[in-house]
Amino acid sequence: MASPTIASLITAAAERLYLAGVADSAADARREALQLWADLRATTPAAALLDRDRPVTSDVAAEFEGWIARRAAGEPRAYVSGLAGFRRLVLACDRRALIPRPETEGLIDLVLSRVRTGRAADIGTGTGCLALSLAIEAAFTEVLAVDSSAAALALARENARTVLGAPTHFLRGDLCEPLRPASLDALVGNPPYLTEREYASLDGAVRDWEPATALVSGADGLAATTRLLDDGRRVLRPGGWLALELDCTRAAETARRAVALGWQEVVIHHDLFGRERYLLARRSELS
Repeated sequence: MASPTIASLITAAAERLYLAGVADSAADARREALQLWADLRATTPAAALLDRDRPVTSDVAAEFEGWIARRAAGEPRAYVSGLAGFRRLVLACDRRALIPRPETEGLIDLVLSRVRTGRAADIGTGTGCLALSLAIEAAFTEVLAVDSSAAALALARENARTVLGAPTHFLRGDLCEPLRPASLDALVGNPPYLTEREYASLDGAVRDWEPATALVSGADGLAATTRLLDDGRRVLRPGGWLALELDCTRAAETARRAVALGWQEVVIHHDLFGRERYLLARRSELS
């Protein structure tokens, strides 16, 4: 029996993904299948298309079909391939941490529009996407990556091995707890911001696979964010900057709490989709 080709494997995979309902259209299913093939073979979708008539060995075909079966069962593509792109980075990604989202990339631009030197910390680092982006895209002398999960920190350390930039150190602790007073020029984070009810209503591709601790935060969804607003004043130097990703439905309330706690220059910024997604604020020079 003739060996399958790249084209025939991708066509069969796309049909399976579409029938499984993990893609909204046949075209989307084909893009998913093509990207999974590219990830498996450490190539690009364009290169795969150019080589589409090339025969594939049975062991490689079986491995690809195993990936497609996992994706068809609802496992997120980033967990299937073990890879997630974030700005200039390609990160290892698995169930130890939340999958980096395109929206979160905008947080880096906001921070770097205000501060690019000194010491920075990323709270709830997960894969390390924010900490490592700060390390390679600015001139910080040190970046601290904090997470309460030992498993997530291990993943972030793995990703740091492939990144050349500012020294990045990993600290296990609850939010700002392991950080020294008045030691930072920038504090960033993408804290959990959902209620238990909102979490339960999430799409299964998120709810059934990604860590709940990275998504749920108290009865109003603002427990972690409020603590960061409060303790962030302790760890930032006077004039230091705080940048947080938010749930858009809680942006106004988050800004109100920031002002009440004495933060200056509090501004809510929109993401690429026009949603109120980020809070940027400055610690007072006088306190």
